[in-house]
Formats: sequence, C-alpha cells, structure tokens
Amino acid sequence: MITEQNITSHELIGLHTEITESSNSQIIGLNGTITDETKSMIIMDTKNGTKMIAKSNNSWKFTLDGKDIIVNGMQIAKRSFDRIGGRA
Repeated sequence: MITEQNITSHELIGLHTEITESSNSQIIGLNGTITDETKSMIIMDTKNGTKMIAKSNNSWKFTLDGKDIIVNGMQIAKRSFDRIGGRA
C-alpha cells in the first residue's frame, strides 16, 4: 500500500500527478496519469497527449487518500527497480 512515508520507494506507474514547481514555468500545473518512467523521466498521459518530463527539475504532487503529497524530483530520480528495491 502506498503511503506518504513510502511513496518514494513505491511504483509510480498508474498514479495521477501534477507538477507544482519546475525550472520550466510553462509546465507548472501540468497533470496526468503516469504511464511509464525511466531513470530520469516520467512519461504521463495528459489531456493534450503523452508528455515526457524530467524528474529532477520538478516537484510532483500525488494525492493519496485525499491528502496531497509533494515529492521533490531528486528523491525519485532513480530507475524504478533501484528505488523500489531500496538500493542507492
């Protein structure tokens, strides 16, 4: 089960997310469902199509059980199986 404490070490594919802070002001507020991820990118479906966004330059908002959780992209800028397995 995904919680606020373990979201950075959990699978992100399938979660809805929104960019709350970014070095690129044009993508702040962009939101959608994560369909895939690489070491440094999140691929998400938005209302305007599929977008590939860098993880590390952004803060990501996830909503779990009605609570908003903000995650700094540097915390998730690893390959998913390294992050999930707890390896550095």
